[in-house]
Amino acid sequence: MNQLTQKLKSGEMTIQELPWPQAATGMVVVRNHYSLISAGTEGSTVKTARASLIGKARERPQQVAQVLDVLIKQGPVQTYRAVMKKLDAYSPLGYSSAGEVIEVGPGVTSFAVGDRVACAGVGYANHAEIISVPVNLCVKLPEGADLKRAAYNTLGAIALQGVRQADLRLGESCGVIGLGLLGQLTCLMLRASGVRVFGIDVDEWAVKTAAEHCTEAAWVRSNPAIETMIENATGGLGVDGVIITAGTSSPDPINFAGAIARKKGTVVMVGNAPTGFDRDPHWYRKELQLRMSCSYGPGRYDPAYEEKGLDYPAAYVRWTEKRNMEAFQDLLHSGRMDIDYLTTHQVPLEEAPKAYDMILNRTEPFLGIVIRYDVSKPIERKAIRINDGLAAGKVGLAFIGAGSYAQGNLLPNISDDPAISRIGVLCQSGTSSRRVAERFGFEICTDREEDILDNAKVNTVFIATRHDTHARYVLSSIQKGKNVFVEKPLCLTPAELDEIEGAFDKKHLEGKATALAVGFNRRFSPLSIALKKRLGEAPVSMLYRVNAGSIPADHWIQDPEIGGGRIVGEACHFIDLLTFFAGSLPKRVYASSLPDARGLNDIAAINLEFTNGSVGTVMYYSNGPKSMPKEYLEVYQAGQAGIIEDFKKLTIQGEKKPLTKRLVTQDKGQKEMVRKFLESIKSGGAPLIPPDEVFAVTRTTFSVLESMKSRHAVTLS
Repeated sequence: MNQLTQKLKSGEMTIQELPWPQAATGMVVVRNHYSLISAGTEGSTVKTARASLIGKARERPQQVAQVLDVLIKQGPVQTYRAVMKKLDAYSPLGYSSAGEVIEVGPGVTSFAVGDRVACAGVGYANHAEIISVPVNLCVKLPEGADLKRAAYNTLGAIALQGVRQADLRLGESCGVIGLGLLGQLTCLMLRASGVRVFGIDVDEWAVKTAAEHCTEAAWVRSNPAIETMIENATGGLGVDGVIITAGTSSPDPINFAGAIARKKGTVVMVGNAPTGFDRDPHWYRKELQLRMSCSYGPGRYDPAYEEKGLDYPAAYVRWTEKRNMEAFQDLLHSGRMDIDYLTTHQVPLEEAPKAYDMILNRTEPFLGIVIRYDVSKPIERKAIRINDGLAAGKVGLAFIGAGSYAQGNLLPNISDDPAISRIGVLCQSGTSSRRVAERFGFEICTDREEDILDNAKVNTVFIATRHDTHARYVLSSIQKGKNVFVEKPLCLTPAELDEIEGAFDKKHLEGKATALAVGFNRRFSPLSIALKKRLGEAPVSMLYRVNAGSIPADHWIQDPEIGGGRIVGEACHFIDLLTFFAGSLPKRVYASSLPDARGLNDIAAINLEFTNGSVGTVMYYSNGPKSMPKEYLEVYQAGQAGIIEDFKKLTIQGEKKPLTKRLVTQDKGQKEMVRKFLESIKSGGAPLIPPDEVFAVTRTTFSVLESMKSRHAVTLS
């Protein structure tokens, strides 16, 4: 399928052939008939992409600060990889479309193949022939609905939420500042609800268009008599409400809103404009109220609503973002609102880049720019070939999932050894699949598991997806006889662990042994290896302090069903490193956590006893300052001690000669881990990590949660 993409680095915009997006749980796959270009939001995105690197930095100071933080903590190599991953990625455009359902994901009951729908959402309702959208960002259309009009779905919901925030009644008046596409839709809705509408814009053509179609009166902002005209039109009262839909860096809209609003009126901010108003003479004396309108409405930015499909009860939240979209579509289909005049341009997908040139250069007036798709041509789901003629090697490599971590820490560390053949990449989005395949030299990119798992050329699979899919992909790969490297954690539940362990043991009993490794990289850090060599095999006592930092409660990793929480999702790393230094499996664990108002358990003390008598404690803190190093490990043994500080410095003291080792940049062992894993596959040698340690560490992690819950120590079988 074809999709419009751009690169943030150069602003280059192309129509690319990509794999289909996946029909994941709770998702609806739609064949677009039309999509709408949002000239304001998307125009700004494209403008930033086409700017110089200095211009990009000026536009995004927060991201610059994040880059500097990574540079300080992780060094130039990791920083360069992270920045280039962002700059070189293919970025999708678009967030409002309409089309026909061609596939539904697991758990979807409210949609069926053949339904006509309108879709919304950045990263979902893209300018693409095929899209995949969560159920709460997709609305079913009535029979006979006009799909071109329906493609205004997202902008319509945004405008409607702004109108709801203004809370105006029949016969009241409203000033709309900014008469672009969003402003015109706002005016149409206000007029349909019986509100008197007055429009203001800096552009004469926009003002003229609004005066003809959607307002009682409209004026150019530069008109010196504008305040007097509005005062006269409202009988000296001023407008009851003001909705600002303008996008500007000027404070004029917010101050002008104060000038034309009546006393105790309401001003609603919908557009992207400053809110730093002048206190006098209007805002203070009139006791005006400023309200923010959050995009499409309640549910926006809530992962439980948008990604997991959990609705809010209508009795308590009458107008969610989905119900706003449904109300907008009803206004269109019933004929109570005519938006046909808004479509000033219609272009096929192939000519979409020219439309963005027109937006940025303003070569002609425009409002709604609709992209149409050729739905008469057949569509085919297939792998996309990127490179031909790759020589077959001992290791036939494929990636399932290749996000930021994989692109920064796994893929760059795969050598150019001719014994390693890079066969395939499968990501949830087609843009990611293609970019990774191109950048790292893979043969194909795809959206189908069978193109990886049933591919005879693939004998080794790297799994770097979200945590909730690890167990499924690991199990399928083992059953297909593939060697597996999975990013931590191995799985999210004890039941999944039992199933994986059973499948792994079965393959070995059948004489069809495959390798299984988890990305516990810290044991492969040069500092860890040096300390382990010095200490030898005698029992040790250990203290591991992890200043992990806070992650919001609504982040996916905190979701028990998706990320598993931070103990399962991250603390497994630290349990594994203590297991490595102990040289023995855990036999008993006691853990407790600090009460957290968010209901999380990511401030914890984890005490471990090992079979050989070693003991260790992981102190995991999410409430520490960012200024402190993240990781600090002390290991004591028979009169000597080693200290690893954030994997940059190792100090060993005791009976033998003291040792201090410093690294130029942080090294947590990813490069050596990948090298050793691939070498073990090529040579058929010892596993990267003994399987009994992989399974024991994972089981111990689950026992940590059990101990926290029961407030008792847990003995491991």
